[in-house]
Amino acid sequence: MTLAEQLDQAERTRTAIPQVVSRSGADADAAYRIQEALVARRVSRGERLVGLKLGLTSRAKMAQVGVDQVIWGRLTDAMRIDDGGTVDTGRYIHPRVEPEVAFRLDATGAATAVAPALEVIDSRYADFKFTLPDVIADNTSAAGFVIGAWQPLPPGVDNLGVLLEVDGRVVQIGSTAAILGDPRRAVTAAATLAASAGVPVEDGWVLLAGAATAAVPLTPGAHVRAVVEGLGTAALRAAS
Repeated sequence: MTLAEQLDQAERTRTAIPQVVSRSGADADAAYRIQEALVARRVSRGERLVGLKLGLTSRAKMAQVGVDQVIWGRLTDAMRIDDGGTVDTGRYIHPRVEPEVAFRLDATGAATAVAPALEVIDSRYADFKFTLPDVIADNTSAAGFVIGAWQPLPPGVDNLGVLLEVDGRVVQIGSTAAILGDPRRAVTAAATLAASAGVPVEDGWVLLAGAATAAVPLTPGAHVRAVVEGLGTAALRAAS
């Protein structure tokens, strides 16, 4: 069984596996090839690519998972969760949730709109522990995402305050400055990374720019909301 097949099986059976990619000796370049093969398996089953995501764009995230390099992954339509919608945590192994800023892209890779967002991440590795090649191959722990209401791109915006609420209680406080110093830099970074991999951006794709705070566990019954100053909210409810 290939490494991509092992990761795919882990996700489909909700079974954590060891750090198989780093144990194989694969480097980051090899890990991205595994990621491509992994996502291709999802597409072959009928899923559709709808965007990109950046990972490890904040110091908090880097410290949380023990790595120090911005990475990128792919989003499919099967990962989309309606704003305010309900998600079954039983679909995942050990899900976590984090507040983000999302951009809508055109075919040139430029941003055309911005929105508050939530991302559900779920490593397929035991104990949510991995090296850089492991997480790259695992499609940067992508599992689900919520996009709030799209807003026109402002001509220039100061960094914005971000809150992550669980059941009405603030559990994380951050700033969009945590995302590469300014989340708009994520648009350029994503376009560069995608182009280097030969991935053409499609009009209407979503870009998750990266987490503004550390992630928290997504537990059954929780009501989670991201509040981004000046942009609004994005929310989900975990089925109990």
